[in-house]
Amino acid sequence: MRSYSPDLTPPWKKPSPVPEVPADPGLVVEEPRTGFCGAVIRCEAGTVTLEDRFGKHRVFPLEPRGFLLEGRVVTLVRPKAPVRRPTRTASGSVAVPGARARVARAGRIYVEGRHDAELVEKVWGDDLRIEGVVVEYLEGVDDLPSIVASFAPGPDARLGVLVDHLVPGSKEWRIAESVTSGHALVVGHPYIDIWQAVKPSSLGIREWPAVPRGQDWKKGVCRALGWPENTGEAWQRILARVRSFKDLEPELLGRVEELIDFVTANGGA
Repeated sequence: MRSYSPDLTPPWKKPSPVPEVPADPGLVVEEPRTGFCGAVIRCEAGTVTLEDRFGKHRVFPLEPRGFLLEGRVVTLVRPKAPVRRPTRTASGSVAVPGARARVARAGRIYVEGRHDAELVEKVWGDDLRIEGVVVEYLEGVDDLPSIVASFAPGPDARLGVLVDHLVPGSKEWRIAESVTSGHALVVGHPYIDIWQAVKPSSLGIREWPAVPRGQDWKKGVCRALGWPENTGEAWQRILARVRSFKDLEPELLGRVEELIDFVTANGGA
């Protein structure tokens, strides 16, 4: 007869239970030991494959407490039902299962900052890879004239630029006017920052907070929403709530689609 030893581990030393989360395609998680963050693209017996925003794939074992979801420890499990391939991409375009990325075009799309680039990649990434369009980011628009001059846009290398808070008469507007040509298109959205292009309803708030003039807008938003004043963590929280184009304001959607059309038009290959 087998004998069993009692578990004498004190309750406060036992690991607390964590939620089990189905590894559905598109779920964005982080593997804490490596720091690799990506979306689930495949889940098989005992493993899950993640793809980061650069298109790099990593395979990880499905271990208990093995991942972070929005900063919380979770256990990923295989989805119960077979997963159907999406018929639409996050941007709303018709999905092309198995399509290979096109060789990058000479043309480019520039956005104003890293957060802008991450949002464009999350929603339009599939479309951009099929079209062979590379998105890069600036650090503000002050250097845009020299960047455009160095890029030397032409019929076979069109340049599209997305600018934050582009309103008539502003500094950004004057810079945009100075570099716009038949082969360089600068468009913008009316928001103070790309954060505001995410619909408040997608974040579970009624509206974006009003931040007094002269204060750092992002930190002011964090304070008003009761979030820690860590803008990097705040952005990851916001980005995690964006699943598709439906989570974005029309003023941004139209401008990004306009740039993609411009760069991929005949002669822009």
